[in-house]
Amino acid sequence: MNINDKQKFFFQKLNFGEEAAGGLAAGIVGTVIGFPLDLVKTRMQTQNHSGGMTSVALHIVRTEGIASLYRGIAPPLLSLSVVNTIGFTSYSYFREVVFQGKNGWDYNNMLSGMMGTPFFSLITTPENFVKTQMQLDNVNTRRFQSSFHCASTLVREHGPTVLYTGHVVNTIREAAFMASYFYVYEGLRELFLDHMQAKMAVPVAGGCAGALSWFFSFPLDCIRAGVQGRDLKDKSREKGAIKILQQLLQTRGVGGLYSGVGPSIARAFLVSGSRFSAYEGALWLLRGGRDSTGRQKHE
Repeated sequence: MNINDKQKFFFQKLNFGEEAAGGLAAGIVGTVIGFPLDLVKTRMQTQNHSGGMTSVALHIVRTEGIASLYRGIAPPLLSLSVVNTIGFTSYSYFREVVFQGKNGWDYNNMLSGMMGTPFFSLITTPENFVKTQMQLDNVNTRRFQSSFHCASTLVREHGPTVLYTGHVVNTIREAAFMASYFYVYEGLRELFLDHMQAKMAVPVAGGCAGALSWFFSFPLDCIRAGVQGRDLKDKSREKGAIKILQQLLQTRGVGGLYSGVGPSIARAFLVSGSRFSAYEGALWLLRGGRDSTGRQKHE
């Protein structure tokens, strides 16, 4: 088929309602499971803690209450359904129509994965900004009552552009993550399917892809957290990504770029495993599996 035929076939077969339902399910399950670990990661990235992941988590529960583990969860719950829909849909489109990626270790899957980044980073930047501000709000004094109160207060004080604090570094981080995410997933998926059933291969491949991709992109996330988590009222602490990187290297060394990597890797494995399971499960319900209908059978 030529590219126009491929586009027609892709859009005729793709059901956006089903994609959105799969993305919503993946977003809710993944966020509820992974959010407490994301909070621990943020605290470890932005503050000096002598203990590890468990020590930080117990400290938060003791001093702030167990409900604080879910402070700031509203923005990711609302946004992840949209982000997952854009991410998986754009990946499928570019893989099938533009780059013609193959199952297994194919760099075209890497290129396909990162193509949606400029679009959904417009959503993830303000979501990450509000979430980070909320997660750090309990440290000294509690200022914000909810995520909406946090966003509206900061917009009123600093203007609407404040929501896009750290947008450049967040977009680069998203591109690095998504490129490695789908590349590793496709490679491990094909490898594991030769040795185990799909119901095990998909979540294990997804979990490993998430963990490895987070490890690869984690220094960028650490810098993003530093940019987005600063006190906006303190102009003396107004620093960009380069300044944050220099400060981290000076005060913590190279290891500072991986502060909080433990909970992030654990969270990534759980979230990514459930996310790919939900996505491929939806396609199995729709057409008997992801590869049951596709480019390979219609060329």
